[in-house]
Amino acid sequence: MSVDTRTPVANAGLPGDVPNVAEAVETTIASHLHPVASYDLADHPRPKGLEEVWRFTPLKRLRGLLDAEGVTSGELDLDVQAPATVTTSRISTADVRALGGPAPVDRIAALAVANAPYATLVDIPAEAELDGPVVITVNGRGLESPVFGHLVVRVGAFAQATVVLEHLGSTTYASSVSVLVGDGATVTFAGLQLWADDAVHAGQVALKVGRDAHVRSLSATLGGDLVRLVETAEYAGPGGTVEQLGVYFADAGQHLENRLFVDHNAPHTTSNVDYRGALQGQGAHSVWVGDVLIRKIAEGITTYESNRNLVLTDGCRADSVPNLEIETGEIEGAGHASTTGRFDDEQLFYLRSRGIDESEARRLVVHGFFADIIRRIGVPSIEQRLLAAVEAELAVTVGLPSSDDAGDPA
Repeated sequence: MSVDTRTPVANAGLPGDVPNVAEAVETTIASHLHPVASYDLADHPRPKGLEEVWRFTPLKRLRGLLDAEGVTSGELDLDVQAPATVTTSRISTADVRALGGPAPVDRIAALAVANAPYATLVDIPAEAELDGPVVITVNGRGLESPVFGHLVVRVGAFAQATVVLEHLGSTTYASSVSVLVGDGATVTFAGLQLWADDAVHAGQVALKVGRDAHVRSLSATLGGDLVRLVETAEYAGPGGTVEQLGVYFADAGQHLENRLFVDHNAPHTTSNVDYRGALQGQGAHSVWVGDVLIRKIAEGITTYESNRNLVLTDGCRADSVPNLEIETGEIEGAGHASTTGRFDDEQLFYLRSRGIDESEARRLVVHGFFADIIRRIGVPSIEQRLLAAVEAELAVTVGLPSSDDAGDPA
């Protein structure tokens, strides 16, 4: 485990200073932890692997995605199932920029925007209260050529919606996803990476949170050969809340990387990050890097980020790097935590002392480790699918559930 904490403090607000959100949004913050966002591919040179934001990523396993400038996108199957009030259309990159969505923060996301033939816009109208989730399915057709996807989900003011984006099949995929949430809206966004074992997926999910809006995002990565996702969050006004949740399960030889950046660019905003991962098998590698930037303007904010990793076998590696960048002392609270370890001996002893055999006790401990996060999605069918996928992973090292539990993965 590696822990890297940097908390520069500068330019604390003076008495009488009046926060200006627009000025804060336009301010460029130079940091090696998060490159400046830009639609211009020239601003995202090909990495050499020594850069802070790329040093954990095995670049050779990206199957040429970093060199895909000007490449024609391969076939992509994208299906949207949604209530009748939700509309789906194809728009240009210029249209996306006019919507005010966040720009790409790395080369792969910028390539996804540049090479995708169009962007898919899923539009949820203002004040809508959907009677079911919006389910967007991306299905890979194979590995012959890279595929580039550009997706925008726009949620109108005061709407209430759940959006599920699931990835299936085999492919080499670069993606850019923007979730634009209007003032006062309440949104749950779940991204499920349930790829086949040979898939490669890298990209960005960018959240823009309106005034007094509440966004809960969940990322679940249980498939793929290499998956590298960058999730960013920023605020369009004060009072917004972001809750970023994640689960991942790395098998032998699998590389799963999650990088998160929360930009507190408005006062009285809140963020909470909770990611949990398990690893098993020789060469299993997980990476979690969290970074929270608290700008000078962001007085009265509250933030906390946490990452927990459970190592099930020898030969695994979990890198966990929480960061805080603080530019004002006028905050309610900020903190982070990171842990990596094996099974909790006390939990195992407790279960075994009540007649549960060791393999079943191990299964229950891991199941509970993940279930606390998965249960927050709020879509029972998706929750059950993810819990069943966790059970399938556990069968490799700790065995199948007992016959008493076989009918109920919860």
